[in-house]
Amino acid sequence: MRRSRHGLASAVGLLTVLGGPADPTPSAVPWFPVVGGGIGVLLGALWWCLGRVLPAFVTGAAVLAADLALTGLLHADGLVDAADGLLPHLDRSRRLEIMAEPTVGAFGIFVAGSVFGLRLAALASGGPPHLLGSVLLLGALWTSSRAVMGIATAKLPYARDSGMGTLYGGSPTPSTGSGRVALQIVALAAALGALVAWKPVAALPVLAAVLLGAGAVLALALRRLGGYTGDVLGAAGVVGETLGLVVAVARW
Repeated sequence: MRRSRHGLASAVGLLTVLGGPADPTPSAVPWFPVVGGGIGVLLGALWWCLGRVLPAFVTGAAVLAADLALTGLLHADGLVDAADGLLPHLDRSRRLEIMAEPTVGAFGIFVAGSVFGLRLAALASGGPPHLLGSVLLLGALWTSSRAVMGIATAKLPYARDSGMGTLYGGSPTPSTGSGRVALQIVALAAALGALVAWKPVAALPVLAAVLLGAGAVLALALRRLGGYTGDVLGAAGVVGETLGLVVAVARW
């Protein structure tokens, strides 16, 4: 129980600005989807509530800002750094150096503008007509994106010799990795159930979009870095959520 509480506190401290700073530990990984789902539920409620009194564009911008505030720009920073490191034609060592630098390059600016523009457009297209729908949709998207992050820490090697990923246990043993993956699959199944409750016809396409977007980022990182970094995890989550949102607001 003590380890479980410590893992939850670590996940909350790492993935949000709530609860104070906490060092990432292997016990935090199983809680990633839970913390992500909690963020999504809060944002879903905010999306619906503001949509009752504000124009759609203002509502979308407010929800986007709230997400950035709750996560402390952690995943947004990862998206920018990952774009600067993964997209240019560079060797592996130079990619890792660029991702560790505090500056922002042209690739990061372009990708961040495109991704967050899409997020804003999707959120501003009008939320679900009911509070439950908003909560189910964003809760499922944010849960599934963090579940993919958890799977990545279990199945992919860490690309650096030191850093945040080593605090997750680096590259887990097959038995440890299988346990982590099983928990994340349970979280994905729960996210799918929430999406079915939200809109049955769109549930599988939306979840597939999350997995495709996040998986594409992870596959690119595996090819160009040989594994994941903290920035790659953040980028995968943001891209997956964004594609999920875009598919969710299609005319189903």
